[in-house]
Amino acid sequence: MKLSHKLEYACRVLAQLGRSYGQDQLAHIETLATAEAIPANYLVQILNELRNAGLILSKRGKQGGYALARDPKKVSLIEIVEAVDGELLERNFGDSGHSGERVASIWREVGQTFEAKMAEYTLDDFIVQTADADMYYI
Repeated sequence: MKLSHKLEYACRVLAQLGRSYGQDQLAHIETLATAEAIPANYLVQILNELRNAGLILSKRGKQGGYALARDPKKVSLIEIVEAVDGELLERNFGDSGHSGERVASIWREVGQTFEAKMAEYTLDDFIVQTADADMYYI
């Protein structure tokens, strides 16, 4: 299966934003780009698509930045795919010819299974916590 870099980058940047969800802080694009090794100019485009899909919030200006719009446990992988790479979910097999209907029906079933599996994962599953996140200081 060949997935786009755009989808990979979207998952990575959302996971990075998910690490600070609920902390009332905004992430700067340069920080996100560096942390996830994503070209900053390409990241701007991805963040715009994620914002348009309602997955993230943005604020302009010196104190601006990006944050998740909702809890990472409530953002499904399929929502991320729909936001940045909806073509991945398209099925365009015709049903003409002797075998066309059967071929189309099998690929339709495969697509439905794929979508169902993506719906099982949430953004929370992508988040990698650092060792510091689990430490307690007295």
